Amino acid sequence: MPSDPNHILEFPGGYTRSVGPVIGRFLSELRDGRLVGVRTRDGRVLVPPTEYDPDTGEDVTDEFVPVGPVGTVTTWSWVARPRKDHPLDRPFAWALVRMDGADTALLHALDLGVFDEGAAPPKFLKTGMRVRPRWRVERSGAIGDIECFQPEVTMITAPTRLEYRLRSGRALDRFLEGVSQGKIIGHRCDVCGQVIVPMKGLCPKDGVPTAQEVELPDTGTVTTFAVNNLPDPRAPEVPFVSAYILLDGAGLTMLSLVAGIPADQVRMGMRVKAKWRPREEWGKTMANIRWFEPLDEPDVPFDAIKDYL
Repeated sequence: MPSDPNHILEFPGGYTRSVGPVIGRFLSELRDGRLVGVRTRDGRVLVPPTEYDPDTGEDVTDEFVPVGPVGTVTTWSWVARPRKDHPLDRPFAWALVRMDGADTALLHALDLGVFDEGAAPPKFLKTGMRVRPRWRVERSGAIGDIECFQPEVTMITAPTRLEYRLRSGRALDRFLEGVSQGKIIGHRCDVCGQVIVPMKGLCPKDGVPTAQEVELPDTGTVTTFAVNNLPDPRAPEVPFVSAYILLDGAGLTMLSLVAGIPADQVRMGMRVKAKWRPREEWGKTMANIRWFEPLDEPDVPFDAIKDYL
């Protein structure tokens, strides 16, 4: 019969040995969820402790020093396909971790939350990473009482939402009333003659009250713009363009979206027209104008809009 190719070396019931006062103290502290090192005669702290100074061979002192709980990865090796006898069943790193307060490093598994077998090491895995131990609930006084190490939390993503109501003043209320009727209304300044839209009730240039209403067309010119690559529920797609539009007859620009043209084709001086939502969707809101779309008209020369950038 063919011989079994597997060879096994085993101590039935386990191999029992005494650990001595130094390693025994280290394991007892592990059982209680703490990490300690031992001080050498020249003042260094060894973690894990040894009975002799590895550099000089001298006996260590009997002084035990609490270390951690945070440490620094000094070097690491990635395990993309864990074996059945590895401490974790998903990709992880073997890492040398020097605990705060220690002068030597401890070898242990580093869990980075990677679940796909064969995965490459994540980009944030680096020498110098700050980590801390994840302790087992049930501990027996062994190095396995530390299940693994995990990175320190350095960033969080917190849900952010702010609800508020904007109480419009007299001028803005009148402006939105016009928009609800499909009109864009501005105020003319009696001093400089410019038409301010959206109307504010005063001229930002001269600081005087304004009251004379002027209805403007829904056509204008792109003065300056930005290409955005983050999703926005108001935009038709990503990337999208937000632009300052100088309405025909206006003295100030207004901010809006530009669509109906690829983002890389939007340009300064481009002529545009408002794209209104269906009439049945109108309300007392600027959302009545979905965005501005290109007009089949020649671009406005830069010199004509340079003062509105």
